[in-house]
Amino acid sequence: MLFDYFDMLGDGIEFLIALGSIIGLLGLIIGILGWLFLGQFQRHKMIGVIVISLVLLIVCGINTGLRYFRIY
Repeated sequence: MLFDYFDMLGDGIEFLIALGSIIGLLGLIIGILGWLFLGQFQRHKMIGVIVISLVLLIVCGINTGLRYFRIY
């Protein structure tokens, strides 16, 4: 019973790491596109989005979400 709980807890943590990886990757793409095509005021916000996305990718890993959700 206790091992099932820790197994489910591990699966949940793995899911959250994979989700953070996907969100970081999408944020990086949106941030770069926004930085290229939006006005001057919005560019400063997009730089923040890019930095946060890079931190998420560093913490969660780039390929983790792609492997977990089987996106190739």
